[in-house]
Amino acid sequence: MSDPWLTIVGLGEDGPAGLSQASRDAIAGAEVIFGGPRHLELIGKLIGTDAQGHAWPVPFSIAPVLDHRGRKVVVLASGDPFWFGAGGSLVRHLRPGEWVCHPAPSTFSWAAARLGWRLEETLCLGLHAAPLSRLRPVLARGLRLICLLRDGAAVAELADWLTGAGFGDSRLWVLEALGGPRERIRQARAARFDLSDIHAPVAVAIEAEGAPGLPRSPGLPEDLFVHDGQITKRHVRALTIAALAPRPGECLWDLGAGSGSVSVEWCLAAPAATAHSVESRQDRAENIRANADAFGLGHRMSVHQGDWPDCLDALPRPDAVFVGGGLDGVAFDRLWSAMPDHARLVVNTVTLETESLVAGLHARMGGTLVRIGIEEAAPLGRMRGWVPARPVVQWSIIK
Repeated sequence: MSDPWLTIVGLGEDGPAGLSQASRDAIAGAEVIFGGPRHLELIGKLIGTDAQGHAWPVPFSIAPVLDHRGRKVVVLASGDPFWFGAGGSLVRHLRPGEWVCHPAPSTFSWAAARLGWRLEETLCLGLHAAPLSRLRPVLARGLRLICLLRDGAAVAELADWLTGAGFGDSRLWVLEALGGPRERIRQARAARFDLSDIHAPVAVAIEAEGAPGLPRSPGLPEDLFVHDGQITKRHVRALTIAALAPRPGECLWDLGAGSGSVSVEWCLAAPAATAHSVESRQDRAENIRANADAFGLGHRMSVHQGDWPDCLDALPRPDAVFVGGGLDGVAFDRLWSAMPDHARLVVNTVTLETESLVAGLHARMGGTLVRIGIEEAAPLGRMRGWVPARPVVQWSIIK
């Protein structure tokens, strides 16, 4: 289409003064304009007399915009519509040529400009519609972050969360209405946060100080997870993640997931990696959900309760599969036929019966078969000795 029906306009707190001529022309010529109440108020004088202004529905939905397909429609979004904005949600439902976008500086750009921070060295997060636990995988001492928040109350919640996570010494900059006449910037420490009267739109810049944060290598200590003892032990888990070889954006099936520790570490290992954890017991499925939420991975981990051979048809196409329990000959045949070519399979077993099964599969199909033995030093009378853990046999293969 040479004449797009939808124009997405990025809008700053300076209102019309910060708009390009193309944005002004689109607003003036629009039949229908969508935006937040604040957006509509900011550009009120630019709206043509025949235009209809609509505030976004609550809960948020783009359906009303699509209902006006073919008319001259403008969508107003804060700053850059494609950086934690409505742009991405809209264009998923549109064909190329149906839309055009005129972005404005994002809140992240305004914040960096005010603080003198290099954006390429700063982590930018949209927490205005996401839990604060999304910070857990990325927080580390010395890191700089800029976070979008939903409102003023969320700023105090963030300070409390940081303090509880061991980052109470972190310096916070509360950034309100950047780029407009209501702009205000104030500082505080997370553990001594006492600022009030905070107004949206608001972002918080963080210089993280305190705890070291989560390590990026696999093999996290078991005490970081909720579990009932059914958990892949940290040293074996590290070897398991290495065999699974996670890559950005890939999908894991974690079958017989137990506590979901392998799913958690898979998602931590690669950006945008996702995991589908299948567990037959309800209490363990609840543990997996608790771990996903605690590590800020609830949006990337899905939990399915049931016997995993019966759940495969409902799962998306995997790039890798981990079997932690419940494998027999019939289950393997069903799994192998469900796996796409080039998918990676890793099986851990501790029983003689399953060890015999994977030994036979290795002899028939190839792959790599290893026996993992771990021993830890422990008191032995007045001295110390080695205490062996139950050995694990691991078979890995690429289909």
